[in-house]
Amino acid sequence: MLIRHAPPSLIKPLRFLALPHSTALPSLRSHLTLTVIRLARRFAAMASPGATNGGAPAEHAAGEWYSVPELRLRDHRFAVPLDYSADRGVSQKISVFAREVVAVGKEEQQLPYLLFLQGGPGFESPRPTESSGWLHRACEEFRVILMDQRGTGLSTPLTASSMLQIKSAENLANYLIHFRADNIVNDAEFIRVRLVPDAGPWTILGQSFGGFCAVTYLSFAPQGLKQVLITGGIPPIAKGCTADAVYKAGSEQVTLQSEKYYKRYPQDAEVVREVVKYLADSEGGGVILPSGGILTPRGFQTLGLSGLGFSASFERLHYMLERVWDPILVPGASKQISYFFLKAFENWFAFDTNPLYALLHEPIYCQGASSEWSAHRVIGDDDSKFDATKAAKEGRPVLFTGEMIFPWMFDEIHVLKPFKKVAQILAEKKDWPQLYDIVALNNNKVPVAAAVYYEDMYVNFKLSMETASQIAGIRLWITNEYMHSGLRDGGGRVLEHLMAMLNGKKPLF
Repeated sequence: MLIRHAPPSLIKPLRFLALPHSTALPSLRSHLTLTVIRLARRFAAMASPGATNGGAPAEHAAGEWYSVPELRLRDHRFAVPLDYSADRGVSQKISVFAREVVAVGKEEQQLPYLLFLQGGPGFESPRPTESSGWLHRACEEFRVILMDQRGTGLSTPLTASSMLQIKSAENLANYLIHFRADNIVNDAEFIRVRLVPDAGPWTILGQSFGGFCAVTYLSFAPQGLKQVLITGGIPPIAKGCTADAVYKAGSEQVTLQSEKYYKRYPQDAEVVREVVKYLADSEGGGVILPSGGILTPRGFQTLGLSGLGFSASFERLHYMLERVWDPILVPGASKQISYFFLKAFENWFAFDTNPLYALLHEPIYCQGASSEWSAHRVIGDDDSKFDATKAAKEGRPVLFTGEMIFPWMFDEIHVLKPFKKVAQILAEKKDWPQLYDIVALNNNKVPVAAAVYYEDMYVNFKLSMETASQIAGIRLWITNEYMHSGLRDGGGRVLEHLMAMLNGKKPLF
């Protein structure tokens, strides 16, 4: 359920406060102007409806400016409803964190706002250490807002430890249903009307899952949008659960990526087969990981999640496999997988720090239908193709798997074990709310530009094109110059290209 937010009226008199013109005292006038602006913004944070009274948390609290090289940053915290459909007076509140970022010297300039929506689900916004890449380009003309999506980063983070406070699997599942794109958009609107002067519209930039959120935004709250930029993130929008279509297309792409990997590093085909055989023959069907989980042949295949779809990921995977075996220091010693590799394997993923990714990955595709462990079913339908042990015994290349979450992960990955029942409840849930409005998208009036990566392993090209045909006025940049991580890898070039498509610098045809 998407909620329309009314702008806080108490701050408007300060926003329109003007000083008389004076040519004799320009420095005094400048000083007074900056003072008024600072006061206005401080009072804006204090004067929001529902601000602190008798110990209740303020709806918006802003921090002081601080610096990293060439950037100025300021932290904002917002107390938002967990459930926007519930009565605002009784709904539990959670905190959503957003970091305001500007180029040095532009703190008080009147700049348009750009909200960045991070990929995921379940990952926090970037932590700037300097002005570089797409952020540097954005700060040339925008006031950038880096929002930690609810449940991530500093936004009431749902970690492997914090979620254990909710003892019942049913209660935790009911809590987690409020952490999808619909409520991320509700949070963005809550922030926009309290942060942007006059509650004006802002530009949004959605990367990967952030692009999914951007299409939800276009569906239900277009009044808050000035422009939309999407990079590798046009979602499937059909009713029901689209996960089956996603994983069928994804299995084809990950097969292609596996084949390309072995062409790049043909020697690794035998290395991978040896590892699979070793794991299959080990006691218990695998090797104990440093965290206490177990590495099995099917777990080993999940290296494709991060090893096949990003820039330089082939290289990283190859160098990781170079050190899979311990050296034989004593003649006759048994061959064994190195601690280096086992630790690197666990570090390859973020399940320990970002468990929401595993819990909500399939539900992000659901509207009024359950996923029923879609990836597991789709891969199971082609089991001989992805059966690692069988492939190794037959001397065939072992295919990796891609961006897929399987039910057995909640048995084999130590940090996920406490949430096995929760994951099952979410997989069976049928009454998921709508995330997209196709009629609204057909009648879209907001300028939209999207980078669609032809060989994207995470957001399928064909499915992206099907959705793009339903978004009125969208402009597409189709390229194989970049992988899914093009926004990060391209410096400011990807953002520059998309902005040029909307401001007239790139021709329509």
